[in-house]
Amino acid sequence: MSQTQVNRRRFLQKSSALSGIAIWTGLSGRAHGFANPNDRPRIAAIGTGSRWGRVNGGYGSGKEFPKYGDIVAVCDADSEIRDRASGLIQAWGGEKPDSVADYRKILDRDDIDIVHISTPDHWHAKIAIEAMLAGKDIYCEKPMTLTIEEGQQMSEVCRETGRIVQIGTQQRSSGTFVKAIAMIQQGRIGEIKKVTCSVGGAPTSPQIPAVQSPKNLDWNQWLGPAPEASYRRLAGNKNETKFWSNNHYEFRWWYEYSGGKLTDWGAHHVDIATWGMGKDETGPVSIDPIMVKHPVPFKDGHPTEPDRYNTATEFMIKVMYADGIELNIRHDQGNGILFEGTKGRIFVNRGRLTGKPVEDLATNPLPEDAMQTAYKGRPLTDHFRNFFECVVDRVQPISDIFTHHRALTTCHLAGIAARLGRKIQWDPTAEKIVDDQQAQSFVGREKRKGFEIEMKSKV
Repeated sequence: MSQTQVNRRRFLQKSSALSGIAIWTGLSGRAHGFANPNDRPRIAAIGTGSRWGRVNGGYGSGKEFPKYGDIVAVCDADSEIRDRASGLIQAWGGEKPDSVADYRKILDRDDIDIVHISTPDHWHAKIAIEAMLAGKDIYCEKPMTLTIEEGQQMSEVCRETGRIVQIGTQQRSSGTFVKAIAMIQQGRIGEIKKVTCSVGGAPTSPQIPAVQSPKNLDWNQWLGPAPEASYRRLAGNKNETKFWSNNHYEFRWWYEYSGGKLTDWGAHHVDIATWGMGKDETGPVSIDPIMVKHPVPFKDGHPTEPDRYNTATEFMIKVMYADGIELNIRHDQGNGILFEGTKGRIFVNRGRLTGKPVEDLATNPLPEDAMQTAYKGRPLTDHFRNFFECVVDRVQPISDIFTHHRALTTCHLAGIAARLGRKIQWDPTAEKIVDDQQAQSFVGREKRKGFEIEMKSKV
């Protein structure tokens, strides 16, 4: 989309209406400041599974988009999920969108401005890179990539194309987390010495049989860049899907498609830790798997049993930076981030911000502009609105490709060290593992034939 097109679609009342949370306008179902149909961006959703739509409450990112634009197309390898998404969009006050199984039909359309990527992790980079090259701005759910190499590729293409990309690490737009970052930046805990990210453990599964994939699911398309594999499914799980499987929501417990809790919750908490430590433009120098438990045996970093979940269930991984800051990523001790500095410590998660420095705010509050300064100099707003504001202004959103790539690299390195069961050294400038060819081989993965990343521009 050219700058002329961006200007043509500029949202109304930006300077005043965009400074706060979106306001619904009754029967129209449209947000104040994004009401004129001629100024609302046209959006396509690629991947519309359970986390996209959340019918029965809970977080569902897809339902946020009609506040700011019109969802005109949906794409998913599962026809039942596509049909459900179309119905939800109509229920949210929109018109019935076009429905396609092949995301390339969306990228080929000149009338689509923004792509929302909510596929399994192993598809993110391919779709995002090709969408940027097709002139689309992107909201991509976390974790951004399956490998470090994909993050390097996405960063390169984003620089070349100038597209606006927001990653769905919505904690970066939470007042609780932004206040914690502002406190750190204002020196309220002194010099950071240690950070602990408690991200929770991953589940195990019984043996999951290979069965025929259902008619509504194009299993070959769902696999995409991942290696060929049997479709697996077993009823009886006490989770949201009621099944153990290697697809849909349960894909995250298989290294073939994700990184387990290290990239699931790790993508959230290690991202905030990286921000707080001031490491958005660098990375660690060593990653040591002090303790790791996997539910299946491993050989040379690969699971040897193909019929059950294989990501790490318990772990304690010690990450060190060149300046001596220690980051621990662990499965226990609840859920949240503990920052420890020379003047105090604070704990933050989605429910609370605690610690003596927090209590001291009652008598020594932060400067009025501290949180806005932490939030890249912009008024704090919700994560989606920040993205749409930045699409208008053509500036980097609060969770851009480059900062998320650095944080997620730490998560991926933790996963590599966990799989190999040994300490690895990382050069954050060259972005390479040092003196360990086997570990370096895990930085990227070969894509299945026919699903390689298309790096040629379409605009």
